[in-house]
Amino acid sequence: MPKKRSGGGLSPTQQAAKFLGVSVLAGAVMAGIALPAAGALGLAAKGSVQGFDDIPDNLKSPSLSQRTTILDSKGGQLATVYSRDRTVVDLKNISPYMQKAIVAIEDSRYYQHGAIDLKGILRAVNQNAQNGGVAQGASTLTQQLVKNYFVEEAGDDPTKVAQATQQTIGRKVRELKYAIQLEEKLGKKKILENYLNITFFGEQAYGIEAASQRYFSKPAKNLNLQEAALLAGIVQSPSRYDPVNDEEEAVKRRNTVLQRMAEVHDISQEQADAAKATKLGLHVSQPKNGCITAVQGAGFFCKYVENVFLSDPVFGKTKEDRAKIWNQGGLTIRTTLDPQSQASIRTSLKKHVWKSDKVAAAATLVEPGTGKILGMGQSKPFGYGKNETEYNYSVNYDMGGSNYGFPTGSTFKPFVAAAALEQGRPATQEYSSPNSMLYPSPVQTCGSKPWTNQANERVPNESASEKGPYQLKEAMAKSVNTYFVQMISDIGLCPVMNQIDKLGVVQGNGDKLPEVPSIALGAKGISPLTMATAYAAFASRGMYCTPVAIESISQQIGGREKSLDVPKSTCSRAMSETTADTVNSLLSGVIDSGTGQQAGLTDRANAGKTGTTDERKNAWFVGYTPNLSGAVWVGSATQRVHMVNIEIGGVYQAKVYGGQVPGPIWRDLMTGALVGKDAPSFNLINIPDPDKNKGQGQDDNNKGRGRHGGGNGNTTDGNTISGLTDGGVTFPSPTFSLPDGWIQGNTNNGNGNGGQR
Repeated sequence: MPKKRSGGGLSPTQQAAKFLGVSVLAGAVMAGIALPAAGALGLAAKGSVQGFDDIPDNLKSPSLSQRTTILDSKGGQLATVYSRDRTVVDLKNISPYMQKAIVAIEDSRYYQHGAIDLKGILRAVNQNAQNGGVAQGASTLTQQLVKNYFVEEAGDDPTKVAQATQQTIGRKVRELKYAIQLEEKLGKKKILENYLNITFFGEQAYGIEAASQRYFSKPAKNLNLQEAALLAGIVQSPSRYDPVNDEEEAVKRRNTVLQRMAEVHDISQEQADAAKATKLGLHVSQPKNGCITAVQGAGFFCKYVENVFLSDPVFGKTKEDRAKIWNQGGLTIRTTLDPQSQASIRTSLKKHVWKSDKVAAAATLVEPGTGKILGMGQSKPFGYGKNETEYNYSVNYDMGGSNYGFPTGSTFKPFVAAAALEQGRPATQEYSSPNSMLYPSPVQTCGSKPWTNQANERVPNESASEKGPYQLKEAMAKSVNTYFVQMISDIGLCPVMNQIDKLGVVQGNGDKLPEVPSIALGAKGISPLTMATAYAAFASRGMYCTPVAIESISQQIGGREKSLDVPKSTCSRAMSETTADTVNSLLSGVIDSGTGQQAGLTDRANAGKTGTTDERKNAWFVGYTPNLSGAVWVGSATQRVHMVNIEIGGVYQAKVYGGQVPGPIWRDLMTGALVGKDAPSFNLINIPDPDKNKGQGQDDNNKGRGRHGGGNGNTTDGNTISGLTDGGVTFPSPTFSLPDGWIQGNTNNGNGNGGQR
């Protein structure tokens, strides 16, 4: 008796001998399947054996594309992302009914033949010749697996897919040789497992596990007889036998499979008849692909994670390398997102700003000392419908955000103060701070050429009564514009530029900020993530840590799991502990008795700064505790809405201030995020109060309107609490109009209302 293989079928030697014995017939066989016209047979037979010998010997099984799962820091699922929705499972985790059903309907002699079913081929040749067309195929499951390998390698390239599926003799001969290799290498059980994992079942489901979840919302190991028969029947034509869209055809096909299973004695006729009498029993799960399906409003964070993966060299030297890994999938990505913090952001934003409002709000939370992004959200949900957006207002343009971020107003002033303190200026530093003044000129820059005020531009304070001299503590609380411009004139621009470099502060398009005195007034666009991360350095006593979103990544490949390297936060000293402690003391005063009183937390140490830009196009609150830093921005992405006489979150606002709308958002989201968390204290510095007889700030109802040119912007107060005011920015009117709904920023390189979205 001929020797059989343990997996079933003939041995490789027997298969090869059998193949050689019919080599002359092979061409005719192939032609008989694909080209039934008798005239084609001779031509095909001529080249079949030579073509077979020329095919490379080694067929490499492709790494099957699978779904990627994105998790929060606690292991909760945020979203699934995939090029092809597939979860590879072992044969032991596939229902025996499913294994029998697919064999019965696709290759009932699977365990009796080798890679090639000669009986089936001759039967198909005869049938096709009688019909004058292609009525039957003769591909074994092994041959079908080979074809699916080629299709998988082709990916989404339509040309390559067409080549992988074309009905040509050359492809069939190549398929035959590789099928013999697979039978020798894998054996019947592994081939069946691979086939069930690679095959397309319609409705975006690749592989039996995804199909079982899609149609019946259960794992493949739990499929019953009639469910297995339905799925096995779909394989021949997923569109024709789609049970979701054509129940009648699907029932007919299922019953055909059940009858075939009875004929090959996998089940009894009674079992087949009973199963035929049942309904389809669908329990369809909708495809859940992409960040648009993310829970807890984490769609924007999910997309940020994807952008990190596709852009960071740690995942591959080229963007093509990184994209290949991402599209291959099978990744489990554990992120830094804290579910408690994220839920708090979502709740606070929904409470204070409605998605239908004319303006939007964005918020980001970062952990000081680690750079971990703990939360990220915005009032307009991730999506493509009305009052939705795909743009992430919290991040830079290259990560899916605004072209240029948003002007920050007075929230920039603590960076100037930090630079001056690092230069040795005392916390009691005093400047004359007149109500209005020319920009000081010249001002030393990092280069050899100083900045000069060639156009005689002026910078005003809020009102005629707001004039110095002021010391730093009071100037910070009142956001005195002329004070901080004089501070820059005193220390020069280079210390400020060096300080923001150490804090990772760049424009939303990635460019450095312009080296001009008006930098103190926050005229250029910066993202909330950048601001939250920079302020976190104050909270961690001067240590700046680059933001990170990914904790770990593992990948399933070929049944094995491996870990991938991930980007790490880089921490470095951005300022001395004394400087950071001093800034914390200054900004604690802003919340205790300054412009940020509405934002203040009552149960723990906290500090922060408000900011409102001219014409009330942007309002900010950026603040922190020793263990959490957060930035909140409110405004219009198009920068065309003036937040005056406006309803936000159902509340009428005569004028929006940084402490009035962003402040309460920050207070609520920080409160929720910190429930149950430690409440450490700052190392505060005792800064003597300034002379109480100095002039007091006025409400900004009679705002002085500064103007600017030659790269300068003037800040005007935008927030008053107890007579204290907060700074903003004056912009020139645009020289062109934007169509409604346009969100791209212009490319004005000046220091005015350019490059905003």
